[in-house]
Amino acid sequence: MRIGIMADTHDCLPLTERAVEVLNREEVGLVLHAGDYVAPFTLRVLERLEAPVIGVFGNNDGDREALRRTAQNGERVDLRGEYATTSAGGLSIGLVHGHDAGLLASLMKRGDLDVLVSGHTHHPLIGRHGRTLMINPGETCGYLTGTPTLAVLETGTKEAHLVRL
Repeated sequence: MRIGIMADTHDCLPLTERAVEVLNREEVGLVLHAGDYVAPFTLRVLERLEAPVIGVFGNNDGDREALRRTAQNGERVDLRGEYATTSAGGLSIGLVHGHDAGLLASLMKRGDLDVLVSGHTHHPLIGRHGRTLMINPGETCGYLTGTPTLAVLETGTKEAHLVRL
């Protein structure tokens, strides 16, 4: 199974639309979003994905109730709060935004996840902490680094790679 991973869209609709195109072309079976959508209209773009989306809130998601309502009115996006877990392709996966350093460190220390996805820093990172594959897909928006990226995880090999948008 292929899983698309994105974060930090920050209302940048053109690059969010590009990410949707790329993930649909990659035929991912699930998309994980590590937060910072910012406004509800970004979720409407994510509704164009052919795969379901599991997401968490980020520190710049101001009107969380409006985000929740928008997600509930759609069919694809499942917003789960500050932290989410899921199983996909035989892997246990944790999802956080990453602005709560204590939560992120605690999840890393537990060591019971196959994959831990975070965002927040806007800098992509794929590495390992013990048995856990750590993935930060970087920023979809491209605002801070000038390099918009997302990641794709292959569950069969437990390997991920970055995709530049």
